[in-house]
Amino acid sequence: MSHAHSPRVVKPFFRVLSPAQAREALRRFGTLAAERVAVAEAAGRVLAEPVLAADDLPHFHRSNMDGYAVRAEDTFGASASQPRYLRLAGTIEMGDEAEQALGRGETFRISTGGMLPPGADAVVMIEYCEELVDGTVEMQRGASPWQNVLRIGEDIRRGEPVFAARRKLRPQDLGALTGVGVTEVSVVRRPRAALVSTGDEIVAPDVTPRPGQVRNVNQVSLAAMIREAGGELRDLGLVGDRAEELRRVLARALAEADVVFLSGGSSVGTKDVALDVIASFPDSEVLFHGISYAPGKPTILARAMGRPLMGLPGHPVSALVTFRLFGAPLLKLLAGEAPDAAFAHDRTTRATLARNVPSEPGREDYVRVTLEISPEGRRLARPVPGKSGAIFSLVHADGMVRIPLEAEGLEAGEEVEVLLF
Repeated sequence: MSHAHSPRVVKPFFRVLSPAQAREALRRFGTLAAERVAVAEAAGRVLAEPVLAADDLPHFHRSNMDGYAVRAEDTFGASASQPRYLRLAGTIEMGDEAEQALGRGETFRISTGGMLPPGADAVVMIEYCEELVDGTVEMQRGASPWQNVLRIGEDIRRGEPVFAARRKLRPQDLGALTGVGVTEVSVVRRPRAALVSTGDEIVAPDVTPRPGQVRNVNQVSLAAMIREAGGELRDLGLVGDRAEELRRVLARALAEADVVFLSGGSSVGTKDVALDVIASFPDSEVLFHGISYAPGKPTILARAMGRPLMGLPGHPVSALVTFRLFGAPLLKLLAGEAPDAAFAHDRTTRATLARNVPSEPGREDYVRVTLEISPEGRRLARPVPGKSGAIFSLVHADGMVRIPLEAEGLEAGEEVEVLLF
């Protein structure tokens, strides 16, 4: 007698890439559209197109020192033992328009930033000058033509490129743009990033967890990391391990956001439904399911509804480290940053490893370390003790040390690069 059997659900295999291959996969997603914003609001944004100077900078010959505006030829040969004497013709304050021409044998007091009068071509520093009671100024040092003067267009000429496209604007860049008359710029739009957590074992932070439950650590930390990386957060909260509910929330996330981060459900356990749900969207494509690094191997990168969707491990340490190494660069690439800049670590330092650290060849390991100064004055990187999965291993750490894919570990005494938190 035959018996009917329920169809067996076959979970998809991992499609594991090396960290370098995973970073290359992130580059398959293009930058977002551009928008125009006021220069004053553009710090941290990435230029979508080159910016040309609207004016010469400076647009007048400007003194670079406090001193006296002169005709350089009137001061030739001046020294402390053989000074030159020029008639004081007046004072030019910063912000004044210098209309009176400078005659031969004359000089004007001038402040740093002041406009040179017609006829002047140099400034003698105030330290080498002395005003006398007869209305003359004793010049104890000569000046060469255009000495201590910033000439018209010397900083930049009208129509010249100020910045190339894909430059991430810094505060000092905004000042440069303002100085050449640029008040608006075209920048890449900030990525809207939806964040979803999944897991029946997860409860809200204000709920006392029962045995087997954990508080939703990832949502709060990942939300902060998304903002820090330049994303505009769409926090869609917590979803249980139910395919229908997860699909509904992810559909909303994909409709509202430019990129979706899903915390949890990326492994291959019986309740991890994320991959099946992602594959159910039209034209979905799983670019990888696994990165050969620790912590954080079961990471998903997919394209769904034309948008990137990254499935992060549910374990807090794995999720936060993975976001730093792969999630934040994805946001930066979408925001227009060049790959070299997007994958660069903002803050690093060099240190000497305090003890041996083992590793498995074929896996890139990131070891949390604290930094300290040895009695000899060396900076030491000391691996954080305890289980690698403990969330406080991140809290107590100052940074991470990378063990390369092919290495079997690092030895005490080696100089290492520390990726600072």
